[in-house]
Amino acid sequence: MRNLRKRSFFSIAVLAVGLVCGLIYETMLAVDDKYQVIRKVSTTHKVVALTIDDGPHPQATPEVLKVLRDKQVKATFFVLGANAQVHPGITAQTLADGHEIASHAYSHQFLNRMSLTAAAAELEQSEAILTGIGAPKPTLFRPPGGGYNDRIVAMARERGYTTVLWSVDSGDWRQLPVEQVVKTIMDNVRPGSIILMHDGQYPLPTPQAIGIVIDNLRSQDYQFVTVSELLQYYEAARPASTLRYLTLGTTARIVSSSASGYE
Repeated sequence: MRNLRKRSFFSIAVLAVGLVCGLIYETMLAVDDKYQVIRKVSTTHKVVALTIDDGPHPQATPEVLKVLRDKQVKATFFVLGANAQVHPGITAQTLADGHEIASHAYSHQFLNRMSLTAAAAELEQSEAILTGIGAPKPTLFRPPGGGYNDRIVAMARERGYTTVLWSVDSGDWRQLPVEQVVKTIMDNVRPGSIILMHDGQYPLPTPQAIGIVIDNLRSQDYQFVTVSELLQYYEAARPASTLRYLTLGTTARIVSSSASGYE
């Protein structure tokens, strides 16, 4: 009887450790805790965010917008300031269609390879262009190529930006076949996923693939939201000593409650 109790206790202990490890792993997937970067949102709700990088492009972006309009889906466009400067009408149409406009900096340079002054200028120049077109000041920022470091993230936060990466890379930028792009997304999507797609070159499989993905995910009862909306679905399934979210209007900041006090 005593051995049975010991075995039962051991089994429960192993299960508990497994659950804790699972929570830690999920947190690591969602957030780069060192740099305070969002990759996904921890939630049990079947919601995902479609994000479109690198545009606007005179051919690719209107095609993507048409599909999203037909499907009645809102996405988050991480816009390059240089492209918006050349194609302000397309950016204005993106905004008019109800999509979220976010910053992808001014040019597609790796900010972590630049001086902090030059990187800040990239954000500020893009912001001036986007607000000049009529967009609200962006509150979300995605570094080109996903290249960042703690100084870049801190600089962006000082300017009111939350740094957002992704949890599902569709691979559309490699001009893969539509079927492969769709499969990559469907194989990796989870509740709270942030899906990376592109509209900065032509041709791309993105317009066709995004329509199929929307239909497939809807058949599985998924809903589509912008990144700012997705942040509102965060479920604090962790101890308070790990992470907490502070909601600021339509966006949110992740705050580490570590001893560093970095906010």
